[in-house]
Amino acid sequence: MKSVAKRILDICCSLVLLIILSPVFFLLFLLCKLKLGSPAIFKQARPGIHGKVFTMYKFRSMTEERDEAGQLLSDEIRLTSFGKLLRKTSLDELPELFNILKGDMSFVGPRPLLVRYLDRYTEEQARRHEVKPGLTGWAQVNGRNAINWEEKFKLDVWYVDHWNLWLDLKIFVLTFLKVFKHEGINSTGEATMQEFMGTKK
Repeated sequence: MKSVAKRILDICCSLVLLIILSPVFFLLFLLCKLKLGSPAIFKQARPGIHGKVFTMYKFRSMTEERDEAGQLLSDEIRLTSFGKLLRKTSLDELPELFNILKGDMSFVGPRPLLVRYLDRYTEEQARRHEVKPGLTGWAQVNGRNAINWEEKFKLDVWYVDHWNLWLDLKIFVLTFLKVFKHEGINSTGEATMQEFMGTKK
């Protein structure tokens, strides 16, 4: 019953927000094309509930600059001031509302990470896929990219074991506070979170 109520809320809220924020979407789409190039929408395969892969949408925040060998330059170089602003305000995440409407994601849940991480999780860490991934989550309001992977996964699994609609509401409110304060956007000394290579046993 809880999961049904959560899905109804996801549909209603994402639909309302997509309508209300449509002018913002249009403006950001144009700015991304002008400042970062095409495509303005970044698409990437991510694992969802039970590890089922879906296509996640975000506004582009990096250029496609490459070296002489055709390899992409580092994130630090490709992440422009405009891209940093998108990430700092979390506006790059807005297209994920379409993922929520489709049912790939929920407003609250463990963040969908890279597909190649799937075989790097411990059995306990893999439990983060027992619920739908979210636009925000318990780990995001308790450190986001400023905490290490092991801490993040412990928070994700805690959410899986304790989730309810009141907890989702608390996380949603805390998310706005975190975004307003610009907390935990990057890991220390990095433009983005370092790659998860697996937990040493």
